[in-house]
Amino acid sequence: MSTGEYISLADVQSHNSKEDLYMVIDGKVYDCTKFIDEHPGGEEVLLDCGGTDATDAFEDVGHSDDARSLLPNMLVGELDPAEAASSSKSKPNTTTASSSGSSSPNFVTIAGFVIMAVAGYIAYLQTVAAKSE
Repeated sequence: MSTGEYISLADVQSHNSKEDLYMVIDGKVYDCTKFIDEHPGGEEVLLDCGGTDATDAFEDVGHSDDARSLLPNMLVGELDPAEAASSSKSKPNTTTASSSGSSSPNFVTIAGFVIMAVAGYIAYLQTVAAKSE
């Protein structure tokens, strides 16, 4: 699949595993498969958004300019414009149906990321302290 093609939402949804992971961000389709082991928030965060329109989750985390600069290398095409509006409208409905509150999955994802980042920082500080002794 070359960059510039329109990709159907059904096609994006079929790429939802660790071995084959697509997601939509701002109407563009990205193949995140090779990035899954490098993602600072862990693979679970990406797998939760795999095969979906992940725009809200991506924006909620507040990715840095460096993180955004990685996206062009993963671009495989654009979501079919006829489906782009429906994918963002249908997302809240599926979230509400699968959880008690529409913001719960995003909160859990962000909380998990923060906990992992703090744990990593503490481990780093302990390593630095141990080397300086």
